[in-house]
Amino acid sequence: MTAALDLSAERARDRARKSSFYRAMAILPREKRDAMFEIYSFCRAVDDIADEGGDKATKKAGLETWRRAIDALYAGDGAGLASGLAAPLRRFGFSREDFLAVIDGMEMDVESDIVAPSAATLDLYCDRVASAVGRLSVRVFGMPEKEGVALSYHLGRALQITNILRDIDEDAGIGRLYLPRENLLAAGISDPTPERVVNLDDLDAVCRPLLLQAKAHFDAANAIMATQPRERIRAPKIMSLAYGAIWRRLDKRGFKKPRERIGTPKLTLIGAILRYGFF
Repeated sequence: MTAALDLSAERARDRARKSSFYRAMAILPREKRDAMFEIYSFCRAVDDIADEGGDKATKKAGLETWRRAIDALYAGDGAGLASGLAAPLRRFGFSREDFLAVIDGMEMDVESDIVAPSAATLDLYCDRVASAVGRLSVRVFGMPEKEGVALSYHLGRALQITNILRDIDEDAGIGRLYLPRENLLAAGISDPTPERVVNLDDLDAVCRPLLLQAKAHFDAANAIMATQPRERIRAPKIMSLAYGAIWRRLDKRGFKKPRERIGTPKLTLIGAILRYGFF
């Protein structure tokens, strides 16, 4: 198991280097860039376990191994799966609970495929898989605690909800449906299954309220960033601009079939990097 997880962790690092997220983080000074790379690699590794790690028992065992690795890291053992996080931890003082929250979020997908969760459950999921990552990241960016936590809350949810709305059809293909049960019931859809929901001709009534919720989080996140020095918010601003462009494409495309796949707009990402990548 450990050898397989070591290989998984290395694959996660390779994938991180090729991601648009890492390109956005490349603007940071080296120490901060390296710390963000390790955070992202950790997230990628545990996400791979949840999505590709075999049967349920194997996935749960893999996530538990990562929990023990985080515990060992905070106990002063710099070796093992979490070794890449040792230096960033000493420099930036991450909270152990945020790493464990990310793992808990992945376990929500493992325990049972998420299908039409309650709005409260969806919000908890977003907090664990997105806002917890933000709480780790804002320590690297150097934001004050209060503003950093608030930015993580709003931007994490904005990005995750945007992802959910973009990936409805892909998620259904692996048996998941993250659209909240309350929205489905309000649209007259009872006993929802991923296959049934994605085959409906028009999901606008379900998805528009969620799209507006994401917009409110983007607006709140941007308002917080407007109060901060430019050097502290360069990386999250780039992510906000890139995902804001995805949001606008979703808003324009709507949620009627056929739902054309929307990727990360490369020109928007490049423009954001050019605008915020330099002092």
